[in-house]
Amino acid sequence: MTTIELKNKTVLITGAAGFIGSNLVLELLKTQSPLTIIGIDNMNDYYDVSIKEWRLSEIQKCAEKHPDSTWTFIKGNIEDRALIGSIFHDYQPDIVVNLAAQAGVRYSITNPDVYIGSNLIGFYNILEACRHSYDNGAKGVEHLVYASSSSVYGSNKKVPYSTEDKVDNPVSLYAATKKSNELLAHAYSKLYNIPSTGLRFFTVYGPAGRPDMAYFGFTNKLLKGETIQIFNYGNCKRDFTYVDDIVEGVKRVMQGAPEKKNGEDGLPVPPYAIYNIGNNQPENLLDFVDILQQELIRAEVLPADYDFEAHKELVPMQPGDVPVTYADTSALERDFGFKPSTDLRTGLRRFAEWYKEFYQV
Repeated sequence: MTTIELKNKTVLITGAAGFIGSNLVLELLKTQSPLTIIGIDNMNDYYDVSIKEWRLSEIQKCAEKHPDSTWTFIKGNIEDRALIGSIFHDYQPDIVVNLAAQAGVRYSITNPDVYIGSNLIGFYNILEACRHSYDNGAKGVEHLVYASSSSVYGSNKKVPYSTEDKVDNPVSLYAATKKSNELLAHAYSKLYNIPSTGLRFFTVYGPAGRPDMAYFGFTNKLLKGETIQIFNYGNCKRDFTYVDDIVEGVKRVMQGAPEKKNGEDGLPVPPYAIYNIGNNQPENLLDFVDILQQELIRAEVLPADYDFEAHKELVPMQPGDVPVTYADTSALERDFGFKPSTDLRTGLRRFAEWYKEFYQV
């Protein structure tokens, strides 16, 4: 593994107004200054844009407190090849973190086009730009880190999920695009010696998260007095991972690029790695909802006498969903000495407190 010192580097983060992207920018500004960060995001309206704007305003405040670092935000789409080419030309990033993607399993069933655009064409544009960053003997990109997803495991029966497992049976288009990212990155790593690391994230949650995620959607519905549907009759298990743990994992991985070396045939061995980042501790969905309701009452988002049983409906599985996600994180621990550790109550408490403040409940 090649160690990379982040200070004084130029880092390109795609999806910088997104949930993980914005938190990563904040963490780098706080802990790795001085550095140059370029963020790009298309600010699409897949969910409430005001949350993305709030995240960007938090970054702006943080950047003002760290004047030795440079923060530049570009509103644009990674599908725009000319734009990506000009960003690489103008800024010459040392490290690229690709977090821009159309997320969500269920949305991919009704809106497949945006997944092909962002997750395949957009990622291809990033790979091409990384490849050409070495043109004419330039130093080029030292490390490409990109978001994959636990959904690549499909309906794997073996748990916990290991990066050694065969993942050739995606159960949603979203999962298929993420598996494709891993395959494309491997090919580019092999052909052009680009050090790349894919990260399979497991159900990320926390303050200012995505409103399409269950905990956020449940909160919205309960507040309106609507009924929440709990899939697979509550027999789903999810490896819920708090956003700060994800960000710490990404930050550490950025600093350790797969080593460039040649094999016995004299050709490059692909400098390529994949890791799971999950809590390694799946929680039953019913327990999750129980803790969420307690924390929503504690934060005074919901009244103390709220009748949850009357607003809860157990329903069958949805297409594209899987009954369990469970991360084997031993490789991340071995190579980076890191394991996510934020417990569910702590994470949901922080979410409930943020929710109360943001929506002024």
